[in-house]
Amino acid sequence: MSEPTSGIARTAQILKFLLKYRTAGIFTGLDQDAVLQEVDAEADAQAGEPGKPEQFVDDLEALGPTFIKLGQALSTRPDMVPAEYLAALERMQDKVQPLAPEVVHQVIEEELGVRPNKVFSEFDDEPLGSASLAQVHRAVLRDGREVAVKVQRPDALTSVRTDLESLRSIASKLDRGTDMGRRIKFGDWVNEFGRTLLAELDYRVEAENLQRFGERLEPYPRLVVPRPVWSVSGKRVLTMDLVRGKKVTDITGLQRTDQPLGELAAELLRAYLDQAFVNGEIHADPHPGNLLLPPDSRLAIFDLGMIAHVPPRRRDRLLKLLFASVDGRGEDVAIEGISISTRLEDFDEERYMREVGQLVSSYAARSGGRTVSEGRLVLDMTRIATACGLRTPPELSLLGKTLLNLESICDALDPDMDAKDIVRDHLENVMRQRLRKSLSPAGLAGELIEVEGLVREAPRKLNNLLTLLSDNRLQVRLDGLDDSKLMENMQKIANRITVGLIIAALLVSSALMMRVDNGARLFGYPAIAIILFLIAAFLGLFVVVSVLLTDHRARPKEERGLH
Repeated sequence: MSEPTSGIARTAQILKFLLKYRTAGIFTGLDQDAVLQEVDAEADAQAGEPGKPEQFVDDLEALGPTFIKLGQALSTRPDMVPAEYLAALERMQDKVQPLAPEVVHQVIEEELGVRPNKVFSEFDDEPLGSASLAQVHRAVLRDGREVAVKVQRPDALTSVRTDLESLRSIASKLDRGTDMGRRIKFGDWVNEFGRTLLAELDYRVEAENLQRFGERLEPYPRLVVPRPVWSVSGKRVLTMDLVRGKKVTDITGLQRTDQPLGELAAELLRAYLDQAFVNGEIHADPHPGNLLLPPDSRLAIFDLGMIAHVPPRRRDRLLKLLFASVDGRGEDVAIEGISISTRLEDFDEERYMREVGQLVSSYAARSGGRTVSEGRLVLDMTRIATACGLRTPPELSLLGKTLLNLESICDALDPDMDAKDIVRDHLENVMRQRLRKSLSPAGLAGELIEVEGLVREAPRKLNNLLTLLSDNRLQVRLDGLDDSKLMENMQKIANRITVGLIIAALLVSSALMMRVDNGARLFGYPAIAIILFLIAAFLGLFVVVSVLLTDHRARPKEERGLH
């Protein structure tokens, strides 16, 4: 790991990176933006020619752990990154040189308050894996339980915070000074990414995720989640069950023949659909490297640090959208997409409805195993939305990336599995369960309480309204009018009327002064009259140019869909 860089120097380093790829299709729309002018000509020369997708990934990895995680997050954003770069980002490696054993022991002692040999009867100094933020070691507890110990790198938190401050500063400037920034809102995205990354650096959160996922996956006995050992865990150290097995990507055709894995793949897909649409949690990174196949034919799920929480109403909308997608109802998909998104000024609804309808129709016409990709469908919908001026919520692209990762895992377990049928059948089951729950005595009682409150309050509110009307005291307040486009345009009209009056007054004054001979002359006419006329002509020309350059047809402001 390199030494931490100062904030200003780090920001300049990030800007050089953006400058290098600004004309390569990455973050399209930044190539003529003023924010990159902070990098001087020398930095521009150092940046060199735009790199290839593989070079882009290498440069991200060279920037350190924050940008490795940033690359993983960018792999879920087809609206920001071209397809060829998305493919390269999915192959991004998060491997670095391991820490020295004494550093690992020091972190454990600082976090747990005791030396490692006091809590572990065995502790292997050779790590099982070493990543940019942490590394994992095998150990054995005093009671003989074999565990995996995840130890955070000492400089990880400081490095991430410095990088996040630099990213927030750049994102703020991009949002203010670029068209793409106004469309995508880099600042909001960086803030969400920062919250997720800082939560991932608190291993107590990951321990809670492990325990909660383990409990919620109990209906799926072939899926296993390592249990955390709370007494030997802290903010920078996480101890959990050690699970041995083979990577999903290493499964051979012979093993699939001897040991059919189709039902295991279907169980994984159903479990993740339940997590997203029943429990409202999306595992942000279920890639094949985070799943192992133990000898007992179960599937072990690891690395639950990055979990996105989806609120109930947004969850319902995503469920309707995905179900309409697998059912081939393109118009319903487009309507649901608009309802959960933000309409930008240039939103082209007709184009969006048409292209989403064509995409879903094309998807519905295909079936069977490898030919179908629900995750790719969702990500393509996000790309179309951005091209049409619609800002989609981050949960949509995250759902698409999760489904895409799950499909690659299911393909490794059973290449002949038809994921489309499994997704459709399970979503139907989830919707039936929701309907039964809403019609249950508890659900009906909750609705009746709402109705009872409405009925009880209605007479009093109606009486108050009638009283205000009879006393002529009813008032309607419009919030935000001072900052609205209406007030801005009214002020513009008032300013132009004022300038017009001034021009007229100057012209009248000039005509009157033509009759006054004060001795000073210009172009053969009284000087004061000519000066007043020139000022009036200059102001008139300015108004005409302003009208031609800035006046345009009114466009709708950003509108959020119905939630």
